[in-house]
Amino acid sequence: MAQRSIEVLIGRLITDEVFREAFLANRVLALQAFVEAGHELTPVEVSAIHATPATLWRVVANQIDPRLQRAKLSGNVE
Repeated sequence: MAQRSIEVLIGRLITDEVFREAFLANRVLALQAFVEAGHELTPVEVSAIHATPATLWRVVANQIDPRLQRAKLSGNVE
């Protein structure tokens, strides 16, 4: 179900620093890896994600409680 996948993607963009930084460095590659991991995204959803300002993900991530964040740890490659 694509809607569930977009919810997971947005959640990861907001709470997973490593994923967010990878996405901001190369959106196409990050979305490709996300889909290859078994998530379904429609072309409309992919287009909408690309149209969303990249700064939004950092701004939102900085606004939520840090306890909800998956912080980047030294040596963490997940």
